[in-house]
Amino acid sequence: MPLEAKGISFRYGNCPWILKDFSLTVNRGEVVGISGHSGCGKSTLARILSGYEEPQLGTVTLDGKPLPRHGYNPVQLILQHPEKAVNPRWRMDKTINEGWVPDQEMLDAFGINDNWLKRWPNELSAGELQRFCVVRALSSQTSVLIADEMTTMLDALIQAQIWHVVTEIAKKRNLALIVISHEKHLIKRLCQRVIEM
Repeated sequence: MPLEAKGISFRYGNCPWILKDFSLTVNRGEVVGISGHSGCGKSTLARILSGYEEPQLGTVTLDGKPLPRHGYNPVQLILQHPEKAVNPRWRMDKTINEGWVPDQEMLDAFGINDNWLKRWPNELSAGELQRFCVVRALSSQTSVLIADEMTTMLDALIQAQIWHVVTEIAKKRNLALIVISHEKHLIKRLCQRVIEM
């Protein structure tokens, strides 16, 4: 079930093109890195590939079909700043159960303590909050996971823990994994191929 972008072009208003005639195919089970300096369009591309933005030109398809506009999207995006991805008025148990209900094994794999579930987002650290965002994105319906600078704001130990679990789950489920980062050592370690932007 490949994720395919064909001829993607995007810009804001009359500004210069951020992306121009960009194409990409990522197959199930593949780990692809997207690297480049800040402002080169990596995050915009992530939003387009996951259906949050519409390109001015080009198409994005999953298994030859457009991404769904309603219901669960099998292409899930994890952002760099987890506080922007959660509702500040929801406790974490409601947040994590929004798209699916993870089992205890999944919560344990990411080190999510039971007492965190009744907390508000602002009562958690960035690392704790990002663990919830990752679990929420790993529904059984997910076939493509896009990690946009997912662990950049976290310390090295937490980064290593999260990436270890994510890559193991991706391998086990044969997910496509797109790793977007300016950290070249991370890209080199995780990815089978790298696209420079």
